[in-house]
Amino acid sequence: MKQIDLHVHSDKSDGTMTPSQLVRHAAACGLSAFALTDHDSTDGIEEALFAAIPYGIEVIPGIEFSTAYLGQDIHIVALEPDWKHPEFRDKLKFYRGERLRRNQKMIDKMAADGIDISYEKMVQSFSETVWTRAHFARYLADHGYVSDMWDAFRTHIGENCPYFVPREKVSPMEITAIIRHFGGIPILAHPYQYRLSPAELDELLHRLCENGLIGMEAYYSTYTAEQTHHLLGLADRFGLLPSGGSDFHGTNKPDIALGTGKNNLSIPYAVLTELRRKKTAPDYLTKEDTK
Repeated sequence: MKQIDLHVHSDKSDGTMTPSQLVRHAAACGLSAFALTDHDSTDGIEEALFAAIPYGIEVIPGIEFSTAYLGQDIHIVALEPDWKHPEFRDKLKFYRGERLRRNQKMIDKMAADGIDISYEKMVQSFSETVWTRAHFARYLADHGYVSDMWDAFRTHIGENCPYFVPREKVSPMEITAIIRHFGGIPILAHPYQYRLSPAELDELLHRLCENGLIGMEAYYSTYTAEQTHHLLGLADRFGLLPSGGSDFHGTNKPDIALGTGKNNLSIPYAVLTELRRKKTAPDYLTKEDTK
């Protein structure tokens, strides 16, 4: 049975492997396909697609968007959007600009308190990729300000910490509609990571479905069998298809393996096939699709 992973990060956002290294690693792990879903970035897709040719690995173009809902960071994964479309790239440029402004504010706050950090020092450490808070956590750990990355989130850059700066974000409904507009498959990522009550999650799913949501991650590295079973039932109730992935980040999340997560994942290719079929089903096409 062909196995896949629909949630993977490279060093173009907060992973530690290059797109080419990811392809070779996926081949070594026996995967037939993986989705490169870097945060607010498609920069690694071209490299991954080219690197995959001699390995026979299918690289699925993707992206993970950060959005805001009820004061929380909600992630929407887009699979196979028209990522080269000029309008889509313009929107990405805007979202990345918002992230850059947030990052500069975090740098300024830390520097004002005596932490030896600057934009230039961050570029020296990580190049001008899409920085997430994981990059700041790595910087603080590498320079001895915290014991490890998790300590950085607990004491410095997590929510309610002194150097946390929220981003100006769009809603998950807006991003879902944008993904659909550009021909992609929108998926609600890791719903158990959000501090939502059952009623709040139901309301979010209802509103996302109104904007074209296709899938929800029912298979994920940190889920128990009971949680997966519950999410499969929830997806069925809302007419959604299950998706899933490891959320592989390389050494930034050393306990998460590509394809298998914490040895609890085995995602068949049929999951992707059904997601693609749903996107083109006559009863799912929106007015925008039929123009």
